[in-house]
Amino acid sequence: MATGRLYGGRAGEERQADRRAQLIEAGLDLLGAPDGDPTLSVRGVCKRSGLASRYFYESFADRDALTGAVYDHVVQQIAQSTLEAVAAAPRDERGIVHAAVANIVREIAEDRRLGRVLFSVSQADPQLARRRLESARMFAGLVTMQAEDFYQAKLSPALDLAAHFVVGGLAQALTSWLDGTVPLEEDEVVEACTELLLTASTTMR
Repeated sequence: MATGRLYGGRAGEERQADRRAQLIEAGLDLLGAPDGDPTLSVRGVCKRSGLASRYFYESFADRDALTGAVYDHVVQQIAQSTLEAVAAAPRDERGIVHAAVANIVREIAEDRRLGRVLFSVSQADPQLARRRLESARMFAGLVTMQAEDFYQAKLSPALDLAAHFVVGGLAQALTSWLDGTVPLEEDEVVEACTELLLTASTTMR
């Protein structure tokens, strides 16, 4: 049950959560813009969100904390929706891989801010560089888990290496697609990446 003083029928904790979400959305707007600056400023985020700086500091200690929160928000959204897509996919190798790739590509095609934050923002910001390393390990862990489940593969350094190769290769392919280096349609990207990942999956069996 929410506690705190009610205002307009809503508790203070709810209003604070709404303000935090507004700040994360503003940070996503700025980081995920085509010419996005990987260094957010408190002033810029507050201006974008329409909130006073005191509301920034009720949720975040500094700009680095917000940058991390924005990145984590993107990773969580994509990871959760991809796991749901995989769970609903036909239980065959191609169906699972296609469902995962199609979901990721659809997510970043429908909201390119997500892809730019996940793949394209400059590595100059140490906060983002660290988050990217952590998320790459997390996604590799999900690939390893799927390989253990589907292929009955045994956990090993070779399997872990293959999972990191898959994650890194897909990330680079989607980076090149997002920045226009690879001018393909969304469905072409999905089919091409699916086939490439199916080829790479032979090392996991």
